[in-house]
Amino acid sequence: MAVSYVIALNNDYKAKERTNVKKALIAFKDSFFALLMPFIILGGIYGGIFTPTEASVVAVVYGFLVGAFIYRELSLKQFKEIFVSSAVTSSVIMLLIATASIFGMILTRERVPHLIATMIGDSGLSNIVVILLVVLFLLIVGTFMETIASIIILTPLLVPIAQSLGMDLVHFGIIMIVNLAIGLITPPVGVNIFVGAQVGKVSFDRLVRALLPFIIMMIVDVLLIVFIPSISMYLANMFDH
Repeated sequence: MAVSYVIALNNDYKAKERTNVKKALIAFKDSFFALLMPFIILGGIYGGIFTPTEASVVAVVYGFLVGAFIYRELSLKQFKEIFVSSAVTSSVIMLLIATASIFGMILTRERVPHLIATMIGDSGLSNIVVILLVVLFLLIVGTFMETIASIIILTPLLVPIAQSLGMDLVHFGIIMIVNLAIGLITPPVGVNIFVGAQVGKVSFDRLVRALLPFIIMMIVDVLLIVFIPSISMYLANMFDH
């Protein structure tokens, strides 16, 4: 939010119109069923009703029902355009994931993640330096390897290091996920960059330049999560008590 605010000031972005409580309530009423989607998806995942993969199917079906029968904004002609656009976008993403998976397999066969993790664990450096090295390692890995593959490969290697440092494993898990998530918007693999470029009809390099301030801020966020555990562990600790 801070980065967006500074960018808006520097570029002199102006709001199209001011709002009030009445307009806000009308907008909320009109968008109620659309806003309900994240609650259904997240509620279903956290409630154990369906998996994250199944949640994507639920989202598509729910979006179809709401768009076609409640908002009545989808026509047969639009369905064809949606299917074609989805196929093109998905093919780019799947090709990217496939090549990233092959690259990850090569790194695994060559034991590169294992060697680096072992080197960090046996370095004999102070706890703070080791944590920073792990963060840097995850940031670098996230830019080259697909996220799911990185989690599967690196978790068994890095958990012993976290335990030796006395870290809460839930806290370490959050650090891992946030670190690797940054890789989704960093080249060369950055899956979300390709998705955003496809959706926004902009070039890859232009999108990367625009993302730089956000990437820097996300790295700052990771460091805050690392050194102030209560930011990410507040709810977990509350439920434990």
